[in-house]
Amino acid sequence: MDTRVQWRPENNHDTGFPLLEVSGVTLQYKTKDHLVTATYRVDFQVHPSDRFVLLGPSGCGKSTLLKAVGGFLAPVEGTIRLKGEVITRPGPDRMMVFQEFDQLLPWKTVKQNVMFTLVKSGKLKGRAAEDKAMQYIEKVNLTKFAGSYPHTLSGGMKQRVAIARAMALEPDILLMDEPFAALDALTRRKMQDELLQLWEDTRFTVLFVTHSILEAIAVGNRILLLSPHPGQVKAELNSGGIDEVDEASGLRLSDRIHRLLFSDQIEDEEPATHD
Repeated sequence: MDTRVQWRPENNHDTGFPLLEVSGVTLQYKTKDHLVTATYRVDFQVHPSDRFVLLGPSGCGKSTLLKAVGGFLAPVEGTIRLKGEVITRPGPDRMMVFQEFDQLLPWKTVKQNVMFTLVKSGKLKGRAAEDKAMQYIEKVNLTKFAGSYPHTLSGGMKQRVAIARAMALEPDILLMDEPFAALDALTRRKMQDELLQLWEDTRFTVLFVTHSILEAIAVGNRILLLSPHPGQVKAELNSGGIDEVDEASGLRLSDRIHRLLFSDQIEDEEPATHD
């Protein structure tokens, strides 16, 4: 059966067509004693250059959804498509950045860590891989540390290297699983700002998981709210990056999100528009 659908990009960034389509996706995984339903019939679309945030409490399935988009977990119901193609396995078109600081190879320098995925994927080798690695190391402001080893870097610097390594492959979508959660509050805020600056430079597409309402507002232009276990879509909202008061409700965006997240029922919210 042909699983492809038509995908018609008009240009690199604003196509009017979704880059990623998650349609009626139910996800399950096994523990030692149980079969856990992580999400139930979740739908959303991510467009090119979106900063799309999955937001919800612990156990709502947001990280499981990210793994499924990454191709590490198959839905038991529904489909996930990237550029019209059903995702069946991991691929370099979807690169992940995790929360943990130990995602770098400790025996390789910053430059070698960023080069590693380029060489391993077969995309580039030799001088071309080195030049591409340095290009993205510069974008995350670590040029002076290109020859340093991970154990000499701060937590924030390690995350910058992980972002550079993922982006050097120039994937269709960058998947970020609470990448700043283990950082102190000041460094976390700085990393959010740096991610936005990097986005302004390259307009990449990112699917970002967090359980922080304020981080979702700061990072995302679109926010999908998931209910507690099993995760279902409660609402989708637009964010302008500022926790401002909504004229219709008289509530700050953060307060409105909090009410939607912790209300007892799925809300019929007006769908967020694609800018």
